[in-house]
Amino acid sequence: MLANSNAAANLAVKDLARAKTFYEGTLGLRQVDDMAGELVVYKSGDTVINVYHSDFAGTNKATAVTWNVGDEIAPVIKSLKSKGVAFEHYEMPGLSLDGDIHVGDGMKVAWFKDPDGNILCLAGE
Repeated sequence: MLANSNAAANLAVKDLARAKTFYEGTLGLRQVDDMAGELVVYKSGDTVINVYHSDFAGTNKATAVTWNVGDEIAPVIKSLKSKGVAFEHYEMPGLSLDGDIHVGDGMKVAWFKDPDGNILCLAGE
């Protein structure tokens, strides 16, 4: 039923202005819509990310969005770190840490948080 429909990620934030600085300035996403100052829509590849105001922002303790950056994972991490992004380090079965990249079983992943604590992920090869 939904296999041929596009989907969007939804990220709750407490401070939309601060979130805009992060998603546009730090991550380089392009805003494509603004709905009454309560929801901002960003284009990311062929998908969209809805960033919206909510009192429940930061309560999700799981990965909210993953970007597949392929073999560019190291340069993307370097670029984000130069903009002040701090990467998370987790202990996970089957993964070892190489700098800020968790490596294992043919995959590379790195996690970081937005200003409201939403967990974001980079996946590479």
